[in-house]
Amino acid sequence: MMISKELLKGSVKSIVLKVLAEHDNMYGYELTQKIEKISEGSIKLTFGALYPILHKLESDGDVITESETVNNRVRVYYKLTKKGNETARVKIRELMEYINIIQKLIGRDYGLAMS
Repeated sequence: MMISKELLKGSVKSIVLKVLAEHDNMYGYELTQKIEKISEGSIKLTFGALYPILHKLESDGDVITESETVNNRVRVYYKLTKKGNETARVKIRELMEYINIIQKLIGRDYGLAMS
Protein backbone atom coordinates (compact mmCIF):
# COMPACT_ATOMS: atom_id res chain seq x y z
CA MET A 1 0.00 0.00 0.00
CA MET A 2 1.38 3.40 -0.99
CA ILE A 3 1.52 5.98 1.77
CA SER A 4 -0.28 9.18 0.80
CA LYS A 5 1.75 12.33 0.22
CA GLU A 6 -0.38 14.04 2.85
CA LEU A 7 0.63 11.55 5.57
CA LEU A 8 4.23 11.34 4.42
CA LYS A 9 4.87 15.07 4.22
CA GLY A 10 5.57 15.62 7.92
CA SER A 11 7.85 12.62 8.32
CA VAL A 12 10.09 12.68 5.23
CA LYS A 13 12.82 14.67 6.97
CA SER A 14 12.94 12.18 9.85
CA ILE A 15 13.02 9.24 7.43
CA VAL A 16 15.88 10.78 5.43
CA LEU A 17 17.83 11.53 8.62
CA LYS A 18 17.30 7.96 9.86
CA VAL A 19 18.57 6.41 6.63
CA LEU A 20 21.57 8.76 6.48
CA ALA A 21 22.36 7.96 10.12
CA GLU A 22 22.60 4.28 9.20
CA HIS A 23 25.03 4.86 6.30
CA ASP A 24 28.31 6.71 5.96
CA ASN A 25 27.17 8.71 2.93
CA MET A 26 24.58 8.35 0.19
CA TYR A 27 23.57 10.08 -3.02
CA GLY A 28 19.99 11.09 -3.81
CA TYR A 29 18.94 8.19 -6.03
CA GLU A 30 20.49 5.75 -3.57
CA LEU A 31 18.46 7.31 -0.76
CA THR A 32 15.20 7.01 -2.69
CA GLN A 33 15.91 3.37 -3.53
CA LYS A 34 16.87 2.46 0.05
CA ILE A 35 13.70 4.07 1.45
CA GLU A 36 11.55 2.31 -1.13
CA LYS A 37 13.21 -1.03 -0.33
CA ILE A 38 12.92 -0.67 3.45
CA SER A 39 9.26 0.39 3.12
CA GLU A 40 8.60 -2.53 0.76
CA GLY A 41 7.45 -0.10 -1.91
CA SER A 42 5.06 1.85 0.31
CA ILE A 43 7.18 5.00 0.24
CA LYS A 44 8.42 6.23 -3.11
CA LEU A 45 10.14 9.59 -2.72
CA THR A 46 10.35 11.82 -5.75
CA PHE A 47 13.41 13.93 -6.30
CA GLY A 48 11.10 16.93 -5.96
CA ALA A 49 10.35 15.85 -2.39
CA LEU A 50 13.86 14.67 -1.49
CA TYR A 51 16.20 17.40 -2.71
CA PRO A 52 14.56 20.37 -0.94
CA ILE A 53 14.94 18.41 2.31
CA LEU A 54 18.59 17.59 1.59
CA HIS A 55 19.32 21.21 0.69
CA LYS A 56 17.61 22.44 3.88
CA LEU A 57 19.59 19.92 5.96
CA GLU A 58 22.77 21.18 4.30
CA SER A 59 21.96 24.85 4.92
CA ASP A 60 21.15 24.01 8.56
CA GLY A 61 24.54 22.32 8.97
CA ASP A 62 23.08 18.83 9.41
CA VAL A 63 24.67 17.37 6.28
CA ILE A 64 27.75 18.03 4.23
CA THR A 65 28.15 17.14 0.59
CA GLU A 66 30.97 15.60 -1.39
CA SER A 67 30.99 15.38 -5.18
CA GLU A 68 32.42 12.54 -7.21
CA THR A 69 32.43 11.92 -10.95
CA VAL A 70 30.96 8.53 -11.85
CA ASN A 71 30.56 7.55 -15.51
CA ASN A 72 31.16 11.16 -16.58
CA ARG A 73 28.38 12.40 -14.26
CA VAL A 74 28.79 14.33 -11.04
CA ARG A 75 27.27 12.46 -8.11
CA VAL A 76 26.66 14.40 -4.90
CA TYR A 77 26.96 12.39 -1.69
CA TYR A 78 25.27 13.49 1.54
CA LYS A 79 26.73 12.75 4.94
CA LEU A 80 25.49 13.66 8.41
CA THR A 81 27.59 16.03 10.47
CA LYS A 82 27.92 15.69 14.24
CA LYS A 83 25.05 18.16 14.54
CA GLY A 84 23.10 16.14 11.97
CA ASN A 85 23.47 12.97 14.02
CA GLU A 86 21.96 14.77 17.01
CA THR A 87 19.18 16.20 14.84
CA ALA A 88 18.49 12.67 13.58
CA ARG A 89 18.18 11.35 17.15
CA VAL A 90 15.78 14.14 18.12
CA LYS A 91 13.63 13.86 14.97
CA ILE A 92 13.42 10.07 15.17
CA ARG A 93 12.43 10.26 18.85
CA GLU A 94 9.74 12.86 18.01
CA LEU A 95 8.40 10.67 15.20
CA MET A 96 8.27 7.60 17.45
CA GLU A 97 6.34 9.56 20.10
CA TYR A 98 3.94 10.78 17.42
CA ILE A 99 3.41 7.23 16.10
CA ASN A 100 2.67 6.00 19.63
CA ILE A 101 0.08 8.74 20.17
CA ILE A 102 -1.59 8.06 16.81
CA GLN A 103 -1.75 4.34 17.66
CA LYS A 104 -3.47 5.20 20.95
CA LEU A 105 -5.92 7.55 19.26
CA ILE A 106 -6.83 5.41 16.27
CA GLY A 107 -5.98 1.86 17.26
CA ARG A 108 -8.43 1.50 20.10
CA ASP A 109 -11.41 2.66 18.06
CA TYR A 110 -10.77 0.48 15.05
CA GLY A 111 -9.05 -2.56 16.53
CA LEU A 112 -5.78 -1.55 14.89
CA ALA A 113 -3.61 -1.15 17.99
CA MET A 114 -0.13 -2.49 17.38
CA SER A 115 1.68 -4.38 20.09
